[in-house]
Amino acid sequence: MTEERDTVRLDKWLWHARFFKSRSISAGVISAGHVRVNGAPAPKPARAVGQGDVLTFPQERQVRVVKIIACGTRRGPAPEAQALYEDMSPPVEKTPANPRFDGGGRPTGKDRRDLMAAKGRGDPFALE
Repeated sequence: MTEERDTVRLDKWLWHARFFKSRSISAGVISAGHVRVNGAPAPKPARAVGQGDVLTFPQERQVRVVKIIACGTRRGPAPEAQALYEDMSPPVEKTPANPRFDGGGRPTGKDRRDLMAAKGRGDPFALE
């Protein structure tokens, strides 16, 4: 006798786990061929997934890799949704923010006016 595992539709699980704002968005990503289940492309949103499956899909500007821990029964609050999966995604490297004008980078308008005033050229917008 084989034990039957709990399964749920792939689009529904992605929505329950709060990776996408709506089921139609998650279904669109799946239909476009951007989601893989255990390394194989998932051609349809109705693909059954369950505990132990590994999903790979794009989200915003990164690729997410998650392992399903539970199927879930509803789209609950974020802590409940985070309990449905284990995140196996590689760490995201953050790009440094543009620094204020310190001799490098592009100065803001105020920085340019201050620089011109310091050089004795005065305000370029003043009427003389």
